[in-house]
Amino acid sequence: MTYTEVPGARVPIRMWTDPAAVEGQAMQQLYNVSSLPWISGLAVMPDVHYGKGATVGSVIAMRDAVCPAAVGVDIGCGMSAVKTSLTANDLPGDLSRLRSRIEQAIPVGRGMHAEPVDPGRFHGFPTAGWDDFWSRFDGLAEAVRFRRERAVAQMGTLGSGNHFVEFCLDEEGAVWLMLHSGSRNIGKELAEHHIGVAQKLPHNQGLVDRDLAVFVAQTPQMAAYRDDLFWAQEYARLNRAVMMALFQDVVRREFKKAGVTFDPVISCHHNYVAEETYEGVEMLVTRKGAIRAGRGDLGIIPGSMGTGSYIVRGLGNEAAFNSASHGAGRRMSRNAAKKRFTTRDLEEQTRGVECRKDSGVVDEIPGAYKPIEKVIDQQKDLVEVVAKLKQVVCVKG
Repeated sequence: MTYTEVPGARVPIRMWTDPAAVEGQAMQQLYNVSSLPWISGLAVMPDVHYGKGATVGSVIAMRDAVCPAAVGVDIGCGMSAVKTSLTANDLPGDLSRLRSRIEQAIPVGRGMHAEPVDPGRFHGFPTAGWDDFWSRFDGLAEAVRFRRERAVAQMGTLGSGNHFVEFCLDEEGAVWLMLHSGSRNIGKELAEHHIGVAQKLPHNQGLVDRDLAVFVAQTPQMAAYRDDLFWAQEYARLNRAVMMALFQDVVRREFKKAGVTFDPVISCHHNYVAEETYEGVEMLVTRKGAIRAGRGDLGIIPGSMGTGSYIVRGLGNEAAFNSASHGAGRRMSRNAAKKRFTTRDLEEQTRGVECRKDSGVVDEIPGAYKPIEKVIDQQKDLVEVVAKLKQVVCVKG
């Protein structure tokens, strides 16, 4: 579909979904964003739904301003995926051992590594800049500097919620590795610190929603946030890279006889800020639950723990600020999912997938998400499908 334009306060709201299908809370958030004095454009992806701080599935372009709550607390959250030389014929009938090995290698939930992961141990890992990255830690907001040890220990860990590690098959039977995570606790604490600072600034006192408090250019608060933001986005990228290296190590050991090789890793943020130029104007583009889909950009759009995911290539649609959806998008809250579904429902909806099937992940049940096929269909002018994947193993926190 092409987008539907809904009138906003200062800019139109371009929507790659039926506006009537979007819940009222989310629409109100979008109207609020469109009222910001610094707004230059607003695009809404088909996985749109109500979110903390700002609407999930929104792309917010502003001049000389950025809203930390719109970026959210999982700065740099995103996806990584890689195609392997393995095929379905290489897999054992029972995948429980493989799942167990992945869980042993990659701490989940609040877990962390007992010893920091040395990226130098991984063949081909891009270690250039690693030491420089950590040397910048002492330049972060003073409020988080005591967290260095924890940040180091959580590098290469999954977290919980909708984060996952998956072993997948594409429609030709090729095996892919895929994972979803972000900047862990250090990103959360940096975000909360800066959101608190922004909400106290004088220019934000008259806003319709205090969550939309912004930093503006040429101020020390903006400079401090940008430094911490871009560091946290780099942490998230490196976190996924370390996890993928750990995952590849597991696969090499488990499939020694196959002599596994890997294609280049595809990686993309979907909660982040980028400096981009549109119509000759430099903007700060916040993708809150959206991926960059510039022409030729490879991206990942996952479904849920029992449905398919997609590898896509961007078409470079500037009306959407070169963006696409970040996933299927929730159609009900976590609490609503827990009330509606049971572990028996979870077992049924994840049949054929080696994964947790207990009450702790019922809120991640496929039925709590929108149909991924429809979400993909609604953005044919944003991306083209490269591969469709279906998980056979899913690890969650």
